[in-house]
Amino acid sequence: MQVIKTQDQHERALQRLLMLMDENPMEGSHEADEIELLALLIESYEAKNFPIDPPDPIEAIKFRMEQQGLKQKDLTPYLGSASKVTEVLNGTRQLSINMIRKLNAGLGISANILIKKPAVMSEFAN
Repeated sequence: MQVIKTQDQHERALQRLLMLMDENPMEGSHEADEIELLALLIESYEAKNFPIDPPDPIEAIKFRMEQQGLKQKDLTPYLGSASKVTEVLNGTRQLSINMIRKLNAGLGISANILIKKPAVMSEFAN
């Protein structure tokens, strides 16, 4: 086994991993160890060649709202007044540290995502 450097090696490693997983090897076996090693190699290759940017904070909030069936009014405990909720979701108000803490604790949205500057901020937001 070697470090994955090409797309072809990546494909072969994925095929081998799937084949081994279908066999459902016993923990501690050579095959189980191979699965673990292949997964690490594949993960390393994919992180380097297919990086995933963290989501926009506003999109992350909207996604969580959709997941949990929340309406804008349901965000007032986290963001403050209804007008602040609207301003945050429209990109005209930045999230405060207090809002970030509340969203993180209450909705489980990563603080690392929430502290990122939104992709679209209104010119009036400063």
